[in-house]
Amino acid sequence: MPRVGLTPSRLTQAGAAMADEVGFEAVTLSALARRFEVQVASLYAHVPGSAELRNRIAVLALDEIADRAEEGLAGRSGREALQALGDAYRSYAREHPGRYAAATHPLDDSEESLRAGGRHAALSRAALRGYRLGRTDEVHAVRLVGSTVRGFVDLEARGSFAHSRPSAHASWTRAIDALDLVLQNQFA
Repeated sequence: MPRVGLTPSRLTQAGAAMADEVGFEAVTLSALARRFEVQVASLYAHVPGSAELRNRIAVLALDEIADRAEEGLAGRSGREALQALGDAYRSYAREHPGRYAAATHPLDDSEESLRAGGRHAALSRAALRGYRLGRTDEVHAVRLVGSTVRGFVDLEARGSFAHSRPSAHASWTRAIDALDLVLQNQFA
């Protein structure tokens, strides 16, 4: 019989909190069972394994980032939209480092995973609407923006910019400016 109070959602939320505390790679059903002071076997009634738990945390993280990005993108276009999209990722990575790491975890092919991934693709396309790109250019632009934003945020999250001047924020502003210029001129 499942333990009262344990649900897939509660376990996912607890796993996400644990990821922020100890790192995404340290999140397992065993670690979660210790946190809830239950036997691992009692968690299997809610989550079939650590792989499923990690996928659930990844989907949660992707949804949380998408919620931020949607809010930031509302009413913006062009450079402002690029900034809002990038800032959503950047602030999330700072506030939730373990969850951000989860957001880069390869997803399974479940309906939830496909929906979460699809939201991010749609948000990238929304950020690019002001540039009036054709279909092929839009695909290239989504990849360029995604690579730039995720690459910068990943490096910053790992502390790669912490020991140099000028500040990472100054470089971030220039990266967004450069993306804007490329999208205005290279894809026009």
